[in-house]
Amino acid sequence: MTSTALPVPQDTSVLGARIRDGGTSFGLWAPRATRVELALVDEDRNQTNHDMCRDADGVWTDFIHGIGAEQRYGFRVHGAWDPAAGTRFNPAKLLVDPYARAITGGVDYSGPILDHTKESDYVPDSTDSFAAVPLSVVVTDSPPPRPIDRPTPMSETVIYELHVKGFTQLHPSVPEHLRGTYAGLAYPAVIQHLKDLGVTAVELLPIHHHISEPFLVGRGLSNYWGYNTLGYFAPHAAYGSVSTLGQQVREFKEMVSALHEAGLEVILDVVYNHTGEGGHEGPTLSFRGIDHLGYYRLTDDHRNDYDVTGCGNSVDTSEPGVLRMVLDSLRYWVVEMGVDGFRFDLLSTLIRDERHHVDQDHPFKRAIRDDPVLSQVKMIAEPWDMGPYGYQVGGFGPGWSEWNDRFRNHVRDFWRGNTHGVGELAQRLTGSPDIFDRNGRHSTSSVNFLTAHDGFTMRDLVTYNVKHNGTNGESNRDGSDDNRSWNCGFEGETEDPAINARRHRQVQNLMATLILATGVPMITAGDELGRSQEGNNNAYCQDSPISWVHWDTQETWSDQTELTRKLLQLRAEHPVFRRDRFRQGEFLLDAKGQPDGRKNIAWFGGNNAEMTEPEWRDATRRTVGIYLADDDPYRATDEAFLVWFHAGSDAIQVQLPNGPWADNYTVIAHSGLDGELPLEKIPAGSALELPARSVVVLQVD
Repeated sequence: MTSTALPVPQDTSVLGARIRDGGTSFGLWAPRATRVELALVDEDRNQTNHDMCRDADGVWTDFIHGIGAEQRYGFRVHGAWDPAAGTRFNPAKLLVDPYARAITGGVDYSGPILDHTKESDYVPDSTDSFAAVPLSVVVTDSPPPRPIDRPTPMSETVIYELHVKGFTQLHPSVPEHLRGTYAGLAYPAVIQHLKDLGVTAVELLPIHHHISEPFLVGRGLSNYWGYNTLGYFAPHAAYGSVSTLGQQVREFKEMVSALHEAGLEVILDVVYNHTGEGGHEGPTLSFRGIDHLGYYRLTDDHRNDYDVTGCGNSVDTSEPGVLRMVLDSLRYWVVEMGVDGFRFDLLSTLIRDERHHVDQDHPFKRAIRDDPVLSQVKMIAEPWDMGPYGYQVGGFGPGWSEWNDRFRNHVRDFWRGNTHGVGELAQRLTGSPDIFDRNGRHSTSSVNFLTAHDGFTMRDLVTYNVKHNGTNGESNRDGSDDNRSWNCGFEGETEDPAINARRHRQVQNLMATLILATGVPMITAGDELGRSQEGNNNAYCQDSPISWVHWDTQETWSDQTELTRKLLQLRAEHPVFRRDRFRQGEFLLDAKGQPDGRKNIAWFGGNNAEMTEPEWRDATRRTVGIYLADDDPYRATDEAFLVWFHAGSDAIQVQLPNGPWADNYTVIAHSGLDGELPLEKIPAGSALELPARSVVVLQVD
């Protein structure tokens, strides 16, 4: 926050561009500016400038008769150039409206987009940027998308993380002119795949209008993932199939309606922690030119950005006017654009106070908790950033779900044979109660994932021991070296049938563990199809076949697809796999209300008895069975399952518990080959051979 408190906009409905009364009203919050010009731009980039009037709350407004939809515009903001005071006003730079509902045009990275000279970051450049920057667009109001008939409870949610372009760019059933667009994602064949698979929500990688970093453009690459926002109210124009003068807004809404009609929720991956302007040495396209000290966290001398994101700048939500913009944006995407929730990139940044300290009682969290709209949608945290004490996994409290990187790390380690026993695996399989079971939180607090956009795909986890990022142009220095992967005996693709069989089984083991674990599973698009990025674990700059989903792998990896479908169907049909309350090993009661000898959860190590303390302490153990029983009194069912996770390299015999636990068992899903496990019922107390490296699901009779 700035040393002098800035006035907070009293009525943010006047911000941005609103069509009304035969014209359009324009509003911009720029409390430290001395003058603001509205620049109306025609098709030839000719400008007509209008001086705006300042209100007491620092909001500048104007109303222009005869202006309507598709009008392009920008702002020129005047004020002191004093980097030592955190002000970098430069009216030569045409600025995008932070509240613009559509943005058109691109960035000419060789043009005069810097607010300073090439010689010094602290000397202003007076060259006009009008021909080198994007423009805001006036958009007419339109009805919101069709709402979903039944919001999916978090306990029933299965998230599917996808990239709007990459998911359909190579889809053979999508018409070529719709591939890579909002309309392509709404295409019936695409939606049918999602429905057949069994996911309940798509989580879209950033669709806020974004730009690329200059250093990437210099290499002939682009920011494919989109974590480089320019407009928090504008859907990314390049994902529209028709035009960029507001048509992208309509197309986005139509996509949401189509997904909702199919019963699929839409979650947005949002990047409010930093913007595409980078540090003060980067381009000035919007926020920096409006109020550098207001929008961004700065060092104590105000000359440099205080960066806790690793992206050059950090948005300062300790400034009430900036926080108001973030909240207005979130409400807009729910109320006007119809989305059902958000996944917040580097969320710890948004809950830092004016001293840059992480504050779990930050006004941001309180505002969401108390908001009648935002408190009703899904809120998912990436609970860390790059700054001091930024790692906050488990800290966000009731009402929030969090990415659980400890699930990712340990399950990867378990299946590559790099764990000490099964104690931690038990925590990860049961919703990570050691992390989340406090303050009345539910097991749905844990968003379980093994892969995401960032890192190896599931197939690459079993194909590469090390990253292969040469095409990124950084001599393979970028991307994490902590992959926790195992190439199954050969680095890269091979024709060796034994290695390929091992890889298929390992991928199925990973997917099965993800789906069967308590918590909210998140699947990365294409992992059910054996998608590979050729060993690239940092493909953020690869808008190419490296990153796109390849649909021609469906036949080769049909075993993975079918197991994914079967297990998601199992999860959907049997609530025992998606209990939202943490299990404490409570005894089940019979019809007379007496304990029947079973528990709602029990652990078995291969003997006909629950695991003992020595077995839990055995660092060499690679096998564990989890018994799950439905204890919901409202369902009046004695349904139960026994799931074995065996990471050993050899087959092993286990005894199936008898007595009160079961009379018989039936194998209903597994990661083995056809014929490796019995099809008939197995009497309780019998021995069962678990194939090497396998997951086996048995239903209790």
